[in-house]
Amino acid sequence: MASPPPLRHPVPTHPAYIPEPPSTPGSPNGYQRFSSSPGPTQPQQQQHSVPQQQQHVPAYMTSPFQHSQQPQQHALHPPPSQPSFVPQPDFGAWGINDTTAQFGMQLGSSAVAAGQEYVQKNFGGIIPLSSVKHHFNVSNSYVIHKLKLVVFPWTHKSWSRRVHRSQQGQAEYQDPRDDINSPDLYIPLMAFVTYVLISAFNSGLQSRFHPEVLGQSASSALAVVFVDFLFVYIGCYLLNVQASSQAVDIIAYSGYKFVGVILTIVSSYLYLSAALYYIIFFYFFFANGLFLLRSLRSLVLPDPAVLNTSSTATISPGLRRRRISFLLIEAACQFAYMFFLVRV
Repeated sequence: MASPPPLRHPVPTHPAYIPEPPSTPGSPNGYQRFSSSPGPTQPQQQQHSVPQQQQHVPAYMTSPFQHSQQPQQHALHPPPSQPSFVPQPDFGAWGINDTTAQFGMQLGSSAVAAGQEYVQKNFGGIIPLSSVKHHFNVSNSYVIHKLKLVVFPWTHKSWSRRVHRSQQGQAEYQDPRDDINSPDLYIPLMAFVTYVLISAFNSGLQSRFHPEVLGQSASSALAVVFVDFLFVYIGCYLLNVQASSQAVDIIAYSGYKFVGVILTIVSSYLYLSAALYYIIFFYFFFANGLFLLRSLRSLVLPDPAVLNTSSTATISPGLRRRRISFLLIEAACQFAYMFFLVRV
């Protein structure tokens, strides 16, 4: 009789029993059996439940998702970046070492400082550079009213310049934007540039324009301004006239003649008769002469009560008459200057 075949135990197809902590509620026997594989949402639930049970679950029962969570947190929060570093120029790439480069930079700084000192030493006494900024402090309202004053000086009444007290307690003239009688450099500079452009335009209308016309017109205008400035400056020196910004004021007053010259040249484009053209020219000549006569009075004959000084209170009557005669000569010289400029 044949013996029966040996018994074979079936291989379990389900995961092994995983013991739960004894303190976990909801398991009467202390064991929990997974009948199926976890679903797609189970890792997320398990991941959220790990922090709550981490203090009770042994190390060998931790979820693999818990170990992979720490690197992700480090990836989401990178370490703070290092402070930016500004690279220095590599002089070695140009064949220059650092010592030579530093010596060259120091030499350049010394050259610039020496140049500024030379300009201030040689030209600061004639043209104080600090007062140039004061003469460019203008406004739109000032420019409009100043042009009206230059063209129609007959309608202006008060020609006295206003003053204000500085922080050191000294009396100084106000800026042009606050005083219509204060000279400026903006209108003379713009009038000078406009005169050069109109001269070139007039040459083009006469079919004789070439690029050298711009240089010739600018040179002629600068020569007239220089001669006028030199005449007034030497006259003030001989008459013992002293002022803080005397040179800059003279340059400004010498440039206002370009306003009348420009208007005279523009009137020639209207095809007026020769008699009417010369009437317009003489009008602007007298207007500029009267403007300079009244404006330069504050420079040549300053009011001692305005600047709180007695420089003009002690001058003799003869010196005062010579100063007035000098103003009349300067006003008469405008005829020659303007007549030369309108012949472009």
